[in-house]
Amino acid sequence: MGHVAKEKSKLLNRLKRIRGQIEAMERAVEADGECAAVLQQATACRGAMDGFIAEVIEDHIREHMVSPGAGRNAPQVLAAEELIEIVHQYLKK
Repeated sequence: MGHVAKEKSKLLNRLKRIRGQIEAMERAVEADGECAAVLQQATACRGAMDGFIAEVIEDHIREHMVSPGAGRNAPQVLAAEELIEIVHQYLKK
């Protein structure tokens, strides 16, 4: 995953937030917190993880599927952008 070096701090910050959310959920369960609050935290964790996954997939597509010299309107660039949009839409559901 060397190509994510330029996005490394952003990805690590996302993971730290996810860890914090999971730890909060763990504390809520340990304290016999209300089910609704635990479920709300769980869905927030899932959304955060989906965002992380989408970011890594997007970086992978841009780094490994698109030639560096390809113009903005090159077929492979347009296809890659379309795939990225599909991934984002899928993970939002």
